[in-house]
Amino acid sequence: MPQAAPAVTVLNDLIGRIGAVETSEDLMPLRERLGDRLGEVRWVPNPGPQTQAWFCQADELFYGGSAGGGKSDLTIGLAMEEHEKSLVLRRFNSDAEDLAERMLEVLGTREGFNGQSLRWRDTLRQIDFGGCRDEKDKQRFKGKPHDLISFDEIGDFLEAQFRFIIGWNRSVNPVQRCRVVCTGNPPTTPEGLWVIKYWAAWLDPKHPRPAKDGELRWYTTGEDGKDIEVDGIGPHLINGEEVEARSRTFIRGKLEDNPDLTQTNDYAARLAALPAEYRAAYRDGSFEASMQDHAFQTIPTHWVQQAMERWTEHPPLNVPMCAMALDPAQGGADDNVIAKRYDGWFAPLVVIPGSETPVGSDCAGKVVIERRDSAVVVVDCDGGYGGTPIKTLKENEIPCVAYKGSEKSVQRTDDKTQVRFANQRAEAHWRLREALDPAQEWGSPIILPDDPELLADLTASTFQIGPRGVQIELKEKIRERIGRSPGKGDAVIMCWSEGQKQITHLCAGDSAEMGRGTKRRPRVVHGHQSVRNRGGKG
Repeated sequence: MPQAAPAVTVLNDLIGRIGAVETSEDLMPLRERLGDRLGEVRWVPNPGPQTQAWFCQADELFYGGSAGGGKSDLTIGLAMEEHEKSLVLRRFNSDAEDLAERMLEVLGTREGFNGQSLRWRDTLRQIDFGGCRDEKDKQRFKGKPHDLISFDEIGDFLEAQFRFIIGWNRSVNPVQRCRVVCTGNPPTTPEGLWVIKYWAAWLDPKHPRPAKDGELRWYTTGEDGKDIEVDGIGPHLINGEEVEARSRTFIRGKLEDNPDLTQTNDYAARLAALPAEYRAAYRDGSFEASMQDHAFQTIPTHWVQQAMERWTEHPPLNVPMCAMALDPAQGGADDNVIAKRYDGWFAPLVVIPGSETPVGSDCAGKVVIERRDSAVVVVDCDGGYGGTPIKTLKENEIPCVAYKGSEKSVQRTDDKTQVRFANQRAEAHWRLREALDPAQEWGSPIILPDDPELLADLTASTFQIGPRGVQIELKEKIRERIGRSPGKGDAVIMCWSEGQKQITHLCAGDSAEMGRGTKRRPRVVHGHQSVRNRGGKG
């Protein structure tokens, strides 16, 4: 495609010419030229944050905040004026169609638009609109390069979709700039929390080195496959290979920055009438107070956050490791996750790629490395990977138990309703819910590491009361919704609920089903004693 003159180049040229005039007569030919050149520009940004975002040099920009800040129009304008080949995405196709209609409204014509493929093109540019509803839909964009990739309402997308699709942010034109632009409001569900983690320097108030709006930070992928912040573009030596880093930034957009919506007070009034949690997200653009729990969310988000606020770097004094839990991957695409527990205090989760444990004995070996104080080990055997690790651990005289969430439970909830559980999985989830409840006499004994992915995992499931009692949403449904296995959450849930059962059995001398290797029972602080020792609710 031939290279087009960007809109900003046109405007800068005009500004330079205006500044050079010396007499009023010199303005006459410039006025004629001005009319000709502005006819080439179909969209220009509003003054303020939208213009700042337009000129932003980040490889990956998040332009977000309150509703009405002109976020969607920014991506449409960039695609029409600054890029040769653009991909504009919404999570659902129907929303992508709405974006395409907005572009046609700006253009004032449907010429060049194919409604079936959601593609617009002229002699200079091509804009593709699309949806990415399911996690697997990301594959539709594989191998299709675009110099602009835009995710409108980024919090609706899965992190796996985002990371996969931006891999094709490139151009064959050496002078065409490539960039990723994300827009959106603060996430209102746990599934969108990854956005705050990805742009943590700007959005997480606990970040050790916070960044200012528009400030560039540079990131690449470390040896463990996780993002690391580096100084500048590089090249940086990673895994023996020199790689260049990509820059990120965040720019906050607000309703008052958009003159198109502030000529009357109607839109602002509608935002002010929203419920408090949505008002914080959509009107105020608050990334700290925007979370909205599902009506039937199994574990309330605030309870988990309180448990994470109680966390300290070291476990309570003289409290041994009493239980471990393994959510195994054994060569699969997911990670192995190990949770370690010292009474109510949980250590940071140990995450090991499945590729590092091709056989079950490898999983067992990782457990042995992490185990202390004769801790009992719980292994998830529902996914088909737990059998060999259990066998290997028992052969090495390590007390362990197979957790099978699908098996029947004979227990009931601890509250007055005394509702039974549909299966062991429902019981395990509910026991952690009960333990996290801050309304207990001594508060909650649970102390969790501050881990955004763990928070998302523990708050992902919903429940219902059916004929068989409390039923927890199927793991397959959760995986489909959040785009990955909730392994960290599962490991913590097993470590608390199932670990507590086995500790009780051991301390009572009931070690028959635990196999051999119970030479020394773990010392355990039961109940809320550790909370009392800390002086109240912590």
